[in-house]
Amino acid sequence: MRLATVSHKGQAKVVAATETNRLLDLRKAAEHSGEDGTIFADMLSLINAGENGLKTARALLQSADEDVTMAVSDVSFLPPIMPVQYRDCLVFEEHLANCFRVMGTTMPVPPSIPPVWYDQPLYYKGNRMSFIGHGTDVQWPAYAEFLDIELELAIVVGKTGKDISKDAAPAHIFGYSILNDVSARDAQMREMPGQLGPCKGKDFDTGNILGPYILTVDEVVHPIAVNMEARVNGERWGGGNSSQMQHSFADILAHISSSETIYAGEVIGSGTVGTGCGLEIGKRLQDGDTFELEIENIGILANRIVKAR
Repeated sequence: MRLATVSHKGQAKVVAATETNRLLDLRKAAEHSGEDGTIFADMLSLINAGENGLKTARALLQSADEDVTMAVSDVSFLPPIMPVQYRDCLVFEEHLANCFRVMGTTMPVPPSIPPVWYDQPLYYKGNRMSFIGHGTDVQWPAYAEFLDIELELAIVVGKTGKDISKDAAPAHIFGYSILNDVSARDAQMREMPGQLGPCKGKDFDTGNILGPYILTVDEVVHPIAVNMEARVNGERWGGGNSSQMQHSFADILAHISSSETIYAGEVIGSGTVGTGCGLEIGKRLQDGDTFELEIENIGILANRIVKAR
């Protein structure tokens, strides 16, 4: 299934995409069928309902009536989930090598990728409150001149756990979504020599974008291998395949959960796929640019960036 959270007539609704490209209002469909609709109150409620919740959603999708569906054009997409916690990794070697090559012309960077990057997944915790959804404008932060997209695959954690083994880790994934970690590169480069962060290079309102859908884990063979592409104003900037991840999401979950509980509803990004951002290819965003991040079987996450007038 492909699941989303949308706004329809002023109300937030958890929906599933139908085979006819309409959206099934899961709560309304459940109540019409005499089922408990509260498990579809929001995406976290559905996640917490476990396999029974997904089983109910699948059944509703198979028998969906037209009167409990809506057209995509009639809704606004919200983030499919407001993360309980948000972490972002850096697991694509090509992306890191390209960034070192570019940044090495203006600031000190390691002569090669550090061994620790190969030994374990590296990540930071970001601002979970700054997420927006597909179609919402990104507001250009006043302190920055160099804005950039980042094409990433993300997981939504489906089951709370601690000290999760690599073998058990895939069972803790609820689904996959598209993440755009919009970055203020000039601020980021000022901060990086301080060896802490990232700080304002990543943290500003509307700077994190998720969606439009969550592709449920039952649709995917682990480790996930899907094509990824970034376009700006219709021009292809770059992309790759998630199979190029140095560390799989099982590796990531096993590492992060060592002596630390990971909670259902967390969002964890892969980091940018090689050539999935402008920094790597000598490009930067301009006021009014529209960008589309597409990941196979999930969809297209499209947004525009605008400066305050």
